[in-house]
Amino acid sequence: MFSKVLIANRGEIAVRIIRALDELGIASVAVYSELDRDAPHAARGGESYLLGGAAPGESYLNVERILDIVRRSGAEAVHPGYGFLAENAAFARACEQAGVVFIGPPADAIDAMGSKTRARELMRDAGVPIVPGTVEAVQSLRDAERIAADEIGYPVAVKAAGGGGGKGFRVALKPAELQDAFEGAAREGEKFFSDATVYLERYLPDPRHVEVQVLADGHGNTIHLGERDCSIQRRHQKLIEESPAPAWVVDEALRERIGTIAVEAARAVDYRGAGTVEGLLSVSEEGTREYFFLEMNTRVQVEHCVTEMTTGIDIVKEGIRVASGEPLSVAQADVVLRGHAIECRINAEDASKTFAPAPGRIGRYVEPSGPGVRVDSGVRAGSEISPTYDPMVAKLIVWDADREQATRRMLRALAEYEIEGLETLIPFHRALLATEQWARGETCRDLLEDKAWLEALATEQAPAAQGAPAETDTVEQTYTVEVSGRRFDVRVIGPPGGAGAAAAANGSAAAPAPKRPSRAARDSAARDNGHGSDTLASPMQGSVWKIPVKAGQQVVAGEVVTIIEAMKMENEITAHKAGVIAELPISEGDLVRNGDVLAVIADA
Repeated sequence: MFSKVLIANRGEIAVRIIRALDELGIASVAVYSELDRDAPHAARGGESYLLGGAAPGESYLNVERILDIVRRSGAEAVHPGYGFLAENAAFARACEQAGVVFIGPPADAIDAMGSKTRARELMRDAGVPIVPGTVEAVQSLRDAERIAADEIGYPVAVKAAGGGGGKGFRVALKPAELQDAFEGAAREGEKFFSDATVYLERYLPDPRHVEVQVLADGHGNTIHLGERDCSIQRRHQKLIEESPAPAWVVDEALRERIGTIAVEAARAVDYRGAGTVEGLLSVSEEGTREYFFLEMNTRVQVEHCVTEMTTGIDIVKEGIRVASGEPLSVAQADVVLRGHAIECRINAEDASKTFAPAPGRIGRYVEPSGPGVRVDSGVRAGSEISPTYDPMVAKLIVWDADREQATRRMLRALAEYEIEGLETLIPFHRALLATEQWARGETCRDLLEDKAWLEALATEQAPAAQGAPAETDTVEQTYTVEVSGRRFDVRVIGPPGGAGAAAAANGSAAAPAPKRPSRAARDSAARDNGHGSDTLASPMQGSVWKIPVKAGQQVVAGEVVTIIEAMKMENEITAHKAGVIAELPISEGDLVRNGDVLAVIADA
């Protein structure tokens, strides 16, 4: 077993790995960027070293600097976590050349599964079912048009060969949309994975996203730990995961079949460590089920926690043991699924604004607890959620005897979670988990695409759960009083600076912490910005990626005016009204802040 391991990552996954190392009696080495100097993971490591600047290329993607710290610290192995260098075969080889163990699969396995086209070819040859489409990369838009029209049909999915995590994935519902989908997928592939090649697949309109956790060692043992249902997604990025899948979706026979498919897929590339075989499950109206291999994530998954809760197997520890040369501590016959687990991703996003990134600094921060509740986080009060990195604040995981009871426990835990200073997905999760669609085990895609339903999350009820003020010009304060030995919480609502505030200031009750301006006030200020209702303001902080319109051009409501990159996502900003672009004070590459003017749209 190793004596010291470096974690080449940040945030909640770095903290998660450090905890596993502590329990195994292994010393940990943390690394951090200039932006993460005060981050919990930097303080949590046994040793901590500065990598470089805030930009990932200067820090968490800086292979030379990471390996230098490995040498200086005396670490014998590197755990990459997920994201950044976790699925980088060149980094795995660089570790091997430096005499350092890469805690993950062999570089050849990463290469094989990292290229989606190569993976599809391997799986086809191994007899694993794949979604109908191209196996080789599509070289040009003209080729894509011909293949889509003659071989696959519409709707068609265009995917980056090196893509993952929802990036490099576009859909063309009809021929007129193929060019944008082809160019968008290629652009994101080049940007995020340095690979602009794309391929085409038949687009399944409303499939279940069902994946299988696998573990493999260097002694010929490969097992699966059952499935996770990750069908609650927006823009092909996961929001809620559960294990096992709802009973009507995956029964024991199907579980055994897709588990066997996952094991065969892992063996086909001589896999070692923890990995996930992702698949799409198409369920017809008649109940017929078709399961297709989608891709393999050659790393620990964000949502590995729900599988740990239902199996009792520590996936991170197993990966570390396997990398040190030990065999798996469990056999397939030892794997038993008990109860039901649900994970909600607590991201700094505003669901009421189509999940716009909402970076900022955390104020008051209180995590839920109690029976069956787990929080994996890498933040604390005062932590900053920066637009430089992804928007995850934490993962909230619960377990209970069955899906219905686990849902109730999750709703209780979400109600206990206090995060002030940020817009998060807590209101979204509370609203969605209370719907009949969730109770029936549906994909809830209709809700996630229902703009009116999402916008309703901005009403008083949802943000109130996070301590946000009501959408009025009044101030609400809560006082605690005792009457005949019984405690009561009394709410006092009145104008700012009114009697209630004065009483608090005079010491008759504790004054609550200052609150942010109301959402209505913030939105109004951003919308007006000196131009009245003609102004299109930026709803987020980020950089201008593309501007598909020009000054003087007529636009209709909902037409894309610009695309802003924020928190590793491209966000389309659309016209809020029809008219003429009177002013366009932005250029591609500009940095913009929340509320900055992007365009002025005058009446036609």
